[in-house]
Amino acid sequence: MSADKPSYRALFKPKLLTVLREGYGLADLQRDALAGLTVAVVALPLSMALAIASGSNPGTGLTTAIVAGLIVSLFGGSRFQIAGPTGAFIPVVYAVIQHHGMDGLLLATAMAGLILMAAALMKVGTLMKYIPQPLITGFTAGIAVIIFSSQLNDFFGLGLPDLPAEFVPKVQALAGGFGSVNVWATSIAAGSMLLIFGLRRFSPRAPGFLIAVVLASLLVAIFKLPVDTIGSRFGELPSSLPLPSLPTASWQRIVEMLPAALTIAFLGGMESLLSAVVADGMTGGRHRSNAELLAQGGANVVSALFAGLPATGAIARTATNIRSGGRSPVAGALHSVFILVFVLGAARLAAYVPLPALAGVLMVVAWNMSEREHFRHTLSAPMGDRLVLLVTFALTVLVDLTIAIEVGMVIAAFSFMHRMSEVVEVSSGVRLIDEAEDETEEDVEQGQRAILPAGVEAFRISGPLFFGAASRLDTVLDRFSRPPPVFILRMGLVPIIDASGVHSLRSLAERCRRQGTALIVSGLRRQPQQVLRDMRIVEREDELHFVGDFNDACVLAERLVSETHAMVASAS
Repeated sequence: MSADKPSYRALFKPKLLTVLREGYGLADLQRDALAGLTVAVVALPLSMALAIASGSNPGTGLTTAIVAGLIVSLFGGSRFQIAGPTGAFIPVVYAVIQHHGMDGLLLATAMAGLILMAAALMKVGTLMKYIPQPLITGFTAGIAVIIFSSQLNDFFGLGLPDLPAEFVPKVQALAGGFGSVNVWATSIAAGSMLLIFGLRRFSPRAPGFLIAVVLASLLVAIFKLPVDTIGSRFGELPSSLPLPSLPTASWQRIVEMLPAALTIAFLGGMESLLSAVVADGMTGGRHRSNAELLAQGGANVVSALFAGLPATGAIARTATNIRSGGRSPVAGALHSVFILVFVLGAARLAAYVPLPALAGVLMVVAWNMSEREHFRHTLSAPMGDRLVLLVTFALTVLVDLTIAIEVGMVIAAFSFMHRMSEVVEVSSGVRLIDEAEDETEEDVEQGQRAILPAGVEAFRISGPLFFGAASRLDTVLDRFSRPPPVFILRMGLVPIIDASGVHSLRSLAERCRRQGTALIVSGLRRQPQQVLRDMRIVEREDELHFVGDFNDACVLAERLVSETHAMVASAS
């Protein structure tokens, strides 16, 4: 096996093993411990806020950060990945909990984990790069709008219970409740946002989320401000992890939760690999995409067993890990350990956290997710990309994330096929003789030029002959007032052909046969040769001939024309 191509087992090798084999010392542990503590400080308020925004209780967010974060760090394919709950899951998780309850979410999360593990074993990780950027930008910006709108209730202290998951009914409910704005809640939320942005501007290394939440908690506790807190809405957090248990499942329930599981798997796989790519760009490293997917799948299965939320690699927390000096997956594992220490020793303090402060935190997250620059730049892209962006964005906000991704992918596929069909050209052969573009480069270098015999017509196809462009071949013979005795079809610039292209070629051969025209195909590349062989498109005497290059085609055409003339002369 070549050194360039790793073995199947190597594709799933955890980065932690690589780090340990390279050598890991006390200095590395010290750097990783500091980075892990820094990331834990960021992840603590964020995990609770994301869980609340998802319609769950804050404890599930902490459980997810502990369990999923530990598994991804131990078994993942990236040195720096930090996993846990993320904003991308909020609309999906909120809708699933509303319609199917927490049991439905746990089953969907476990199923999503199994889907990710199966995808990793089938080496699907490398295919994630084919997801078009306008689609990613569209649904990410849409998710940002959903997160922003979902926090308006706590931001203004409206006290509206059980907001609808759908965007339009949610906005209508919020509009009806603006007569009961809590000025203290709005002040705390706005102040938290301003503090976070200010610290980001003047002290980028400071843990803005935690500082804002701690200061807001102190203000509310000291001055007894009338705002909702985690304690008033959810009670005191448990000071231990829940015992693992299997989600309730039946065949009917599995089928019912499959769409949600597929969406969670898609989002989890895509965001984790995007996060790993960002980490590679910041460090010059290289992650193992299939190992990362396998670990993400396992993390989601285990998170469901511990009654947690869906998890994936978090770009912001991963970047914080790198900037804080993290050197290995040990930093991610220690981040989970530090959060566990908080749960075991200080979980009761979370009851004092004001919900408006967490709303401010999540509005900052929504601002970060909004992809403003990418969105603006994509609006200047070709029409197909703009359509994918706007349709995906609109459907994410107004309808459903699953439908948005499906429709966006379909539009992107049709747009790509349209562009590829425009690349395909069918050109007249008479003009091509002087263009020095014979199929074999060797002939061109030697200055050999084929001369098209009298009575012979030639056309050249350039580009992939697939179903989006196969119809171009159907009209080739329509360009002649009288059918030629011999027709040469040059296919040296056709890299691939599919079943539709083969069907068009077969139709052309049949039409040539009816008209008494001999068809010569020249310069077939390897893939078209193999496809034609597999589909049993064989050479038929005096009807369809395959030759190596255009020179050979002209020689054969001259012989066939001579034979035709001889037959006509003998008949007369």
